[in-house]
Amino acid sequence: MAAPVIGVSPYWELTFDADGDVDEPEQNRLLADVSQGKVRDLLVFAHGWNNERSGATRLYGRFFAPVPSLAPKARLGYVGVIWPSMMFADEPVPDFPPSAAAAVPVPPRPQLDKNSRHALLEVFPGRATVVEQIARLLEQHPDDGPALEEFGRLVRLLVEVRAQGPQASCAADLLVARASDAEPGMLTRDTAQVCRDFARALERVESGDGEAPGTAAFAFTPKGLWDGAHELLRQATYYAMKRRAGAVGEHGLGPVLGRLALIAPDVRVHLVGHSFGGRLVSFALRGLPEGVRTVKSVTLLQGAFSHYAFAARLPDAPHTEGALSGRQHRIDGPLVCCHSRFDSALGTLYPLASRMAGDDRSLTGGAPGAAEGFGIGRVLGPRWGAMGHDGVQAVDGTPRFTLAEALNGRLPASGCANVDASAVVCHGGPPSGAHSDIVHRELARVVLAAGRVS
Repeated sequence: MAAPVIGVSPYWELTFDADGDVDEPEQNRLLADVSQGKVRDLLVFAHGWNNERSGATRLYGRFFAPVPSLAPKARLGYVGVIWPSMMFADEPVPDFPPSAAAAVPVPPRPQLDKNSRHALLEVFPGRATVVEQIARLLEQHPDDGPALEEFGRLVRLLVEVRAQGPQASCAADLLVARASDAEPGMLTRDTAQVCRDFARALERVESGDGEAPGTAAFAFTPKGLWDGAHELLRQATYYAMKRRAGAVGEHGLGPVLGRLALIAPDVRVHLVGHSFGGRLVSFALRGLPEGVRTVKSVTLLQGAFSHYAFAARLPDAPHTEGALSGRQHRIDGPLVCCHSRFDSALGTLYPLASRMAGDDRSLTGGAPGAAEGFGIGRVLGPRWGAMGHDGVQAVDGTPRFTLAEALNGRLPASGCANVDASAVVCHGGPPSGAHSDIVHRELARVVLAAGRVS
């Protein structure tokens, strides 16, 4: 199937399945075309939360639209990575036209709307009965503990939490000096308590804490356990998507870039990833064959993975390193992390889910008390933060820039760099805030500046 027209050319798509296997005809078309020598700089973008190919294509078209005018003399090519991810229909993308399906009114939480139900069936094939049972419980929200426990069991069954290797858990961006393939805590601990903690987090987000400028305040509405249950489903789904993103990057995109380097060694590759797509392109560095030096820059836009992923050791845990420790040196150029304080998905809900998924009592002084549960403040701490909220952490020599400074030529030629993009990444309502507010000319300029494309 030929790649769709998106307004910039030449454009190719690379489609991967959940295991990282690439669509062979698409790969072969890309390799054959690029080997002809007409492209000097290849921009490779991986989406994050997404329900359909057309949505990813629209994102790529809109983000890439200003690039030709920003670098009129560059010999550019564009690649859109398509991988099986999803977003819930109650998470609007700021300033982005919805698809026809998404235009259907979304019922208030905690119900599971029709579009989200369809998306779950797409990314978890063969689980139709489980999805229907989950939807029924969210619609009825029975007032009893056994129903919540049944809900937790169904969510575990949906996402198939048992996995092996470096993608095994939501906390797999941190490699502790001990082997563990434990299931994530948010799916194994008392479901009622987990739902209570997520309900508290939703209260914090919807009360306007960390509210973006120009956004109307949201009324504070106490959340019930089934609102927390809906959020548990969302976060468990994203746990599976996060694990999948790492696998697609390491076992799919990384090897493809290696093959590209063999036939077109002079093509300069620039990786861009949004949300879990940031994790995907970062883990592609693990999958690069030895000696490949064609990746000239990596730009993370609201990266939804641990801000310690590239750390050699954690500040409070010297025996723990990031899963990508030192991998930034596989880039023949910089790794630029754009972050925003208005991203409530990464500022509040992500660290809570990560804390629940990777509970390590040795780092928190024991199990959380019954009154606090997993907590939202003190218990979380910096260990559970995300790239897209406060940037790369615990990597020596990582400079911090405002967006204006980055656009004025201040980015380094190598290593990690943090760019506070809050000046433009600032719009969006709960539960995700500004997480998907990334279609900005300024961010396209950051990508070009990181890659020294002019």
